Amino acid sequence: MRSEYEIKKEICEIGKRIYNRGMVASNDGNISVKLNDNEFLCTPTGVSKGFMTPEYICKVDRDGNLLQANGKFRPSSEIKMHMRVYKERPDVVSVVHAHPMYATAFAIAGIPLTQPIMPEAVIALGCVPIAEYGTPSTEEIPDAVSKYLQHYDAVLLENHGALAYSDSLLSAYHKMESVEFYAQLLFLSKQLGGPKELSDSQVQRLYEIRRQFGMTGKHPADLCQRAKDGQSSCHACGCQSSQSGEADSNALIAEITKKVIEQLGLK
Repeated sequence: MRSEYEIKKEICEIGKRIYNRGMVASNDGNISVKLNDNEFLCTPTGVSKGFMTPEYICKVDRDGNLLQANGKFRPSSEIKMHMRVYKERPDVVSVVHAHPMYATAFAIAGIPLTQPIMPEAVIALGCVPIAEYGTPSTEEIPDAVSKYLQHYDAVLLENHGALAYSDSLLSAYHKMESVEFYAQLLFLSKQLGGPKELSDSQVQRLYEIRRQFGMTGKHPADLCQRAKDGQSSCHACGCQSSQSGEADSNALIAEITKKVIEQLGLK
């Protein structure tokens, strides 16, 4: 089992990657890692993610209250958003928030990343919806993100940036990379006359591959029991039922499914 110090070092390394790739400017963005049900490590506010060292990292409890910090370092006010993810997704171990250029541009334009343009994005992400705008440091953003947590592992934040979460810090970072790469390809293909999208049958085959791989996390391929049984997912069958044990209502799943179908032009 890794020590807290080793996890702090990894947080700093990921912060440097995010900064060096231009996914954040100045002191933007934040990263957190779950240690146990009541202890979480997180990056401090007012610090560039590209220049952190382990002693910068703070520790908070499940409510975001400070447990440990060096000097004047304090957690970001956006820790509320991270804590909501951990509360509603027990499988999540790490959350990464950044402002990647292309993905954030789509978020500002109000355009979700839903067009199926490459197999890797379809399998890894399915699609990336937009959580409605919320005032930073308030409960508005966590409330907006909450609507999508049971169905996706990454969301755009309207007029703000992007959020990715997974069962390890490296995986959460990779999802953020995938979101940005997807957005960049979609943007560039639109400049070349528009992308040639994968067909419905091709998308369904990719979803089946994901199910066969037994990939962790949440994904549109798993929106209904039919998908779990290896049949067509909600995107094609119009099924409105949720997975067994899911707390979300059928109405919410139906709404999300309808939007995905419309964006993919499958209706």
